[in-house]
Amino acid sequence: MATKLLALACIRNESYGDLSPRPHYPSMPKYPKGVSAQETSLEGSEAKAMFSVIGMTCSACAGSVEKAVKRLPGIREAVVDVLNNRAQVMFYPSFVNEETIREAIEDVGFEAALIKDETTEKSIQVCRIRINGMTCTSCSSTVEKALQAIRGVLKAQVALATEEAEVHFDPKIVSHNELMKEIEDTGFEAILVSSGEDMSKIDLQVDGVRTGNSMRLLENSIQALPGVHAVEVSPEFKKISVSYKPDMTGPRNFIRVIESTGSSRRFKAAIFPEGVGGGRETHKREEIKQYFRSFLWSLIFTTPVFLTSMIFMYIPGIKHGLDTKVVNMLTIGEIIRWVLSTPVQFIIGRRFYTGSYKALRHGSANMDVLIALGTNAAYFYSVYTVLRAATSPHFEGTDFFETSAMLISFILLGKYLEVLAKGKTSEAIAKLMNLAPETAILLTLDEEGNVIGEEEIDSRLIQKNDVIKIIPGAKVASDGFVLWGQSHINESMITGEARPVAKRKGDTVIGGTVNENGVLHIKATKVGSESALAQIVRLVESAQMAKAPVQKFADRISKYFVPLVKEQKIASSTLMLVS
Repeated sequence: MATKLLALACIRNESYGDLSPRPHYPSMPKYPKGVSAQETSLEGSEAKAMFSVIGMTCSACAGSVEKAVKRLPGIREAVVDVLNNRAQVMFYPSFVNEETIREAIEDVGFEAALIKDETTEKSIQVCRIRINGMTCTSCSSTVEKALQAIRGVLKAQVALATEEAEVHFDPKIVSHNELMKEIEDTGFEAILVSSGEDMSKIDLQVDGVRTGNSMRLLENSIQALPGVHAVEVSPEFKKISVSYKPDMTGPRNFIRVIESTGSSRRFKAAIFPEGVGGGRETHKREEIKQYFRSFLWSLIFTTPVFLTSMIFMYIPGIKHGLDTKVVNMLTIGEIIRWVLSTPVQFIIGRRFYTGSYKALRHGSANMDVLIALGTNAAYFYSVYTVLRAATSPHFEGTDFFETSAMLISFILLGKYLEVLAKGKTSEAIAKLMNLAPETAILLTLDEEGNVIGEEEIDSRLIQKNDVIKIIPGAKVASDGFVLWGQSHINESMITGEARPVAKRKGDTVIGGTVNENGVLHIKATKVGSESALAQIVRLVESAQMAKAPVQKFADRISKYFVPLVKEQKIASSTLMLVS
């Protein structure tokens, strides 16, 4: 009996030797498993290789490639970028070479090729710019054409649906500030979403600020931190936006510096609440409300104009009242239609005049130009007939006030439905981001790797190399790998497979997936814009940028449609005057 118990104990030790019974994590060696400490001189001979990986479609594919590469002996680090179809591997040439790594990637089911010239690949950046003010495909085509004409821009895509531009450019030749200036020169508002650099950005709300000097003091304090690239201050919202390198610093450091600044330490900082201070979602909601209000007011004024010109003219009693002469041939119906259509033309329809002015100022013609031309022609001709009727006892003419008013009303209805559809698209992307948990449990370790404390924090405050505790039933707070514990994780959010996946020490985990059972301690490796969820969102946004062949054909036609209509209008007006 004692022999059997001893054998079972040996089997247990062999099977679960990798799982520590207590959360203790000694520092991981930087040399391959099995190499003695005397051979650490290999560390200086490490090499780096970049591979092009074709066939990856999601973060699960990237995880498969990363896991396959890390299984090889002599691999120090492997990072896979699914968006750019790249894999960067740091390895020890004494144990493994580029060809072995390439074969390992292909064994997983993807096509891999070694990129020998990394300088060209690294010199290309991709930035995203939000563009406000576009109303039609002619606007997006104008912006796209202006961006592509800039020296150093390799590729530019402008999506009207998402109101964003994706620009591939060479930072040695042109900067993202110059790209934004070019967009603003075409008559639109440009807001930088991402610069394409290896940067993260966070917005902090600061309480306790009373003067502008306090804001400048906080700005200088944060700017002095290593890894901080840029600091933007918005005193009206008490907001500080920080662009930083996640490998060097993080949001908790910023909050610590803000709260320790000043002798009285009255400043308090927290993550800036979403939907406040002119964010994208706030702008969308306000735009929807604005178009809805404009349409309602237009409907209130247009309905009587339509009834007096189209319906009441066939009702004998009402028709007689509307046809009553006021001055010469001027009737009461014409006065009513003139008075009611004027606010629609110049107050409610003011946005079309503004848009057409901006377009014509930059030598382009968009949908606003057509609307302004059409409604002005109907309105001012009607004004001419009214004035002639008032000054002539024999003039008989027909006004078209209902044409201009109804045209503006229907276009505003279409605009309202359009921004409503755009809002649904933004909601779908926002729901993806909401898959991440709101809070996380941060563990504090001593020098030997023992857990000495834990604290619940906002998940957006997680920094690289943080150790996070994942309890049963909770979502994984960040991408990383397991340091201690074993469990099963539901990764259906990523893979679509409902069956939980077993996780133990050394296995990678993805933020937003659900821990089924067991407690895990993970080390965060990818946070913010580097996480799998953020990459999925970028893939969705990139897919929205792409245009179908039919859409490209329609855009080419619309490029010539507006000038053609303008020429036909001028020609028909000239013929009418001549005849």
